[in-house]
Amino acid sequence: MSDRVSNSSAMTESSAAEIEIATRRLTAALDALESAVERRRDADRDENELATRIQALGADRSRLADELDGALVKARKLERANREISERLDSAIVTIRSVLDTGEDG
Repeated sequence: MSDRVSNSSAMTESSAAEIEIATRRLTAALDALESAVERRRDADRDENELATRIQALGADRSRLADELDGALVKARKLERANREISERLDSAIVTIRSVLDTGEDG
């Protein structure tokens, strides 16, 4: 019977050691899982921040494109007005010279 107690005691110690090893492995696995979850959470947060920045850049791009279109329209109008003024000035200069030439001849 002492053999049985001895065997039982050895099995209990062996089982306790196995349980201790399994507990350590489980703890390590849980720590690794927690770390992976935290990394994933950080990556998701970074991804969301990046998506927000991209969206803001898209809105800025659209606004700038609209402003550029408006500036181009205004520049074309100014060029057209500049040509018209230049033509009128040229015509006025010709008229003034003509009047002055006529006044000098007379």
